[in-house]
Amino acid sequence: MSEPTEPLQAPQAPWDLQHIHGIPVLLCAPDGDPLRGEREALDLIGDAFHLGAVWVVIPAGRFEDAFFQLRTRVAGDIVQKFVNYRLRVAVVGDIARHTAGSASLRDFVRESNRGTQLWFLPDIESLSARLGPQPHES
Repeated sequence: MSEPTEPLQAPQAPWDLQHIHGIPVLLCAPDGDPLRGEREALDLIGDAFHLGAVWVVIPAGRFEDAFFQLRTRVAGDIVQKFVNYRLRVAVVGDIARHTAGSASLRDFVRESNRGTQLWFLPDIESLSARLGPQPHES
């Protein structure tokens, strides 16, 4: 039996269901097929539902450049699918090359990270920290 403090591993298969602080999280492999639009999003949503995931973690490298160009509406279309099915999404990895040239993308990332539906994070450990036990309010 594995210890609960075992470090999070990137999946070797197309995806892997892991529990982070008791929350079921579908981790997508970094080398899977590109996530181009709604069709691929729906495939992931189906996998997430089948496995009982609450969060879907997608490596930033799985997205084509159009996702990070907000004028294409690819990001909005993909995220809306997850919202419709009440699944949360974390885009994990370095997106600096995309945010460096786009004030609107920087704003989108900042606002998304303030919410609870979509987060842009540098790594899985950052996701674990955000999902971790929160201090109880008095």
